[in-house]
Amino acid sequence: MSATTSHTIKANVKRTAQKAAYSPVMEALTRVGYGARGLIYITMGLLALEVTLGKGGTLSDQQGAIAAIGSQPAGVFFLWLVLIGLVSYSLWGVIRAVLDPLQKGHDLKGWLARGAYLVSAVSYALLILPTYNTLTGAGKPAQNGAQGNISMLSSVMSTALGRGAIGLAGLAVIAVGLYQIYQGFNNSFDKQFQTYALKANEMKLVKQLGRFGTATRGFIFVLVGGLIFLAAYQFTPNKAVGIDAALTALLKQPYGIWLLGIVALGLIAFGIYSMLSAAWFRLKR
Repeated sequence: MSATTSHTIKANVKRTAQKAAYSPVMEALTRVGYGARGLIYITMGLLALEVTLGKGGTLSDQQGAIAAIGSQPAGVFFLWLVLIGLVSYSLWGVIRAVLDPLQKGHDLKGWLARGAYLVSAVSYALLILPTYNTLTGAGKPAQNGAQGNISMLSSVMSTALGRGAIGLAGLAVIAVGLYQIYQGFNNSFDKQFQTYALKANEMKLVKQLGRFGTATRGFIFVLVGGLIFLAAYQFTPNKAVGIDAALTALLKQPYGIWLLGIVALGLIAFGIYSMLSAAWFRLKR
């Protein structure tokens, strides 16, 4: 095969992939993905808020939130929407990272953003099977991921380079969290969203919700990354890590109940913002 033919094939493949990424079907699926993400984060926030208000509740990660959604009336219907949304949002994360439809570029800032999109794609893809198991009753259903995280840490740390790999993973999660905090305070926050459906004051409110929610999620990711790094540094593979563990650690701090309350509101804000994004998302052409 000649170099010219190879180049032509690669160009055709890239053109076809970009056409699919910008298609109305992909845009519709992305909307479902944002909606599913919003439902998960609102549920996480409400569960944390119940703990803050002393009304019971459980500090949960995404898997715990999915299990809570499934336990509600019409839970099966919502779980199917969540499952479709998880697949869609994972695919959208890969598209954002590889094809760069949001035009982040190839400088350091752009690669950091695209790397964060890829991490997001993987994290949501890992929720697909537990959600499917909850729907079908096949295997172990979705629940808080603490035991799964501990099992993963133990398995990886038992290998020759496992401890270092876990430590680097923790630092990577911290970096993603810091980038999200930066996004929350960045004036160019989510420029890919169009204002066609919102008045100026409504747009301002929605963006404030998004910034508060994104910064809150970034803060939680920093805590999670810190727990992962400490597990590697202290060589404690049985140490709980994950969002539920981070929220529990936050609650144990001085004024922890107030800090948890703020974080709970931030999670709800991020969920509402995601829901609104599902309604007025428009992809740049």
